[in-house]
Amino acid sequence: MRSLLRRVPATTSQNLTRIGLGAFMTFAGVSHLTFARDEFRAQVPSWQPFPEDIVVLGSGVVEVALGASLTALPRYRRLTGVALAAFYVAVFPGNVSQYLEGVDAFGLDTAAKRLARLFGQPLLIAAALWGAGIPQRRSHD
Repeated sequence: MRSLLRRVPATTSQNLTRIGLGAFMTFAGVSHLTFARDEFRAQVPSWQPFPEDIVVLGSGVVEVALGASLTALPRYRRLTGVALAAFYVAVFPGNVSQYLEGVDAFGLDTAAKRLARLFGQPLLIAAALWGAGIPQRRSHD
């Protein structure tokens, strides 16, 4: 945990990634809580035990918190970026479920589109870690 709080200089691309993901996650979280709630409810896996609305609202709050933290708290970007990567891992089973159950939502109306989305998740995880400054730049002393 201590290493995640250590100050490590960020590159321009890491800062742009952090800010871009922060804005994206904040928007996604707000959409969970407001205008896209029905679409997100459709994506909640049928096998999970919680009410769909609780899952959508809870994940929306988490997304707003992570997005706002990434954007507004650059000092904690390493900790927040790792938390965001973990969040992307945690929601991945829902994306797999959407593919397997053939659920149409957010324009993912074919098996091919839902499958392609699955391959985007590792890219989001990598972007969250990159924006966090992980892997750490090596010094060439």
